[in-house]
Amino acid sequence: MSTRTTHTTEQKKRKIAALGAFLAAFGGVCWGLSGSMGQFLFTREAMDSRWLVPIRLGLAGIILLLYSAVRWPGKVFEPWKRHQDRLELVIYGLLGVSFCQFLYFLTIQLSTAGVATILQDLAPVMILVVSCLTGHRKPKVRELIAIFLALAGVTLITTHGDLTPAVSIYALLTGILSAFCVTIYNVVPGRLMKQYPVLLLQGWAFLMGSIVIGLIFHPWTYHYVPSAMGLFGIAFVVLVGNVLAFPCYMLGVKIIGPEKGVLYGFAEPLTAALIATFLLHSPFTIWDALGFAAVFGMLVLISIKEKDA
Repeated sequence: MSTRTTHTTEQKKRKIAALGAFLAAFGGVCWGLSGSMGQFLFTREAMDSRWLVPIRLGLAGIILLLYSAVRWPGKVFEPWKRHQDRLELVIYGLLGVSFCQFLYFLTIQLSTAGVATILQDLAPVMILVVSCLTGHRKPKVRELIAIFLALAGVTLITTHGDLTPAVSIYALLTGILSAFCVTIYNVVPGRLMKQYPVLLLQGWAFLMGSIVIGLIFHPWTYHYVPSAMGLFGIAFVVLVGNVLAFPCYMLGVKIIGPEKGVLYGFAEPLTAALIATFLLHSPFTIWDALGFAAVFGMLVLISIKEKDA
């Protein structure tokens, strides 16, 4: 009886772990699809990231806050009542979540969805550096190898094996800044995440970003009228890239942990690269493949826990 119970428990754990892995990978696929749709909107529909991103963030923020008001009545305005919570929410929501999304889509506009995604995946290296600094320790050998792989991967992708950069310096800069914002997004809100629902914080982050980025770039002055396909694309990046992707991925991470979640999140750059290559006809060379492999190797190395850790 005890053996049967143990076997049943193990089966249940495996099923839950499989569900977590699926959700994390599915979230990554959604982000990859959203990035590719963004590339389509920029190249085929003549949209501008400075016009699209405020609209995307605003719609997603309203949807998530309305859901939060129904799901957690009375909690919607709680994060704004204490000074420390307000400060952390602004840093997390603006410098982290919102600027990350703006810079990510701007990088797509300046290059491709695949390049933007792989540059954003430099964030784990930055998080590693922060961990070493705050922990007053030196990086481990595998961590140094991971940093080398990251730099090598970005070099291969941005130069295509040539000394003349294949990606503009502006795309490289916005992509790296996007990764820096992801670092802020992951490091800052630890305390907030324990006190408030993730979707509530995400809703405020999106709405804040929409207002601030909108005030900076004045999207209402662009006089851009999207076509039917453009409207579909906007709905797609809002619902799939924001409202669907984030909850699925974070629920998967909650089940299987952030280390494994990062591994299944590989679905994002892979999805973006495949769609950009086969559907959007972006160039993809052997150097790109080697660069992607190097960055994936970096992510694997820094996601593995050592036995003695």
